[in-house]
Amino acid sequence: MKNYGKLITGIIIIWLIFALSASALHAFKNDANRVGVEVAIAAVTPIVVFSLWFAVSEKFRQFALSSNPRTLTSLQSWRFIGFTFVLLEARGVLPAIFAWPAGYGDMAIGVTASFVAWKLADPDHRNGFLLWQMLGILDLVTAVGVGTTAGLLSPQGPSMAAMTVLPLSLIPTFLVPLFLMLHVICIAQARSWKVVSARTRQAASPAQQPAI
Repeated sequence: MKNYGKLITGIIIIWLIFALSASALHAFKNDANRVGVEVAIAAVTPIVVFSLWFAVSEKFRQFALSSNPRTLTSLQSWRFIGFTFVLLEARGVLPAIFAWPAGYGDMAIGVTASFVAWKLADPDHRNGFLLWQMLGILDLVTAVGVGTTAGLLSPQGPSMAAMTVLPLSLIPTFLVPLFLMLHVICIAQARSWKVVSARTRQAASPAQQPAI
């Protein structure tokens, strides 16, 4: 598992370097009032690779599910950077139809991440933990959906061009897929908590029965 951890860390670093390099070369730049297909490919490809790897590789699945859910959830605190969307909207750089739901949604997840990791990341609070993780995914999906349709929903507003160049281009091409993967792993972990708890109680019940 230790070697697997090094492998995953290396893959994430290579992914980040690719996203940075491609952005520096303006591979994602799009002056139209939309996020281009290049950004979409860069965002979707890691998610597809992760999903297939998680589905077919038992070792990778075991490694992912053995990760500390508190640590994975705490990493979502970085979502507080969503406040930059609101600031950029106020300066006329991003359209409000994208900046408000994406910015305030990310801030809400980021602010509550530490509390959820501290108080809800255990079998006794399974439902609350699952709900928060699903809300985090909903926020990401909403941001992506609104970001890709902002030009149609608000054609007279500022364009989404800022999201296709550094530093903001790292959000859709690296951070959004990464945060989505963390949510998926945490949900998969939490879904097993009830089963594990039930098995533990079943195994313990005979020992707790009084002797006749």
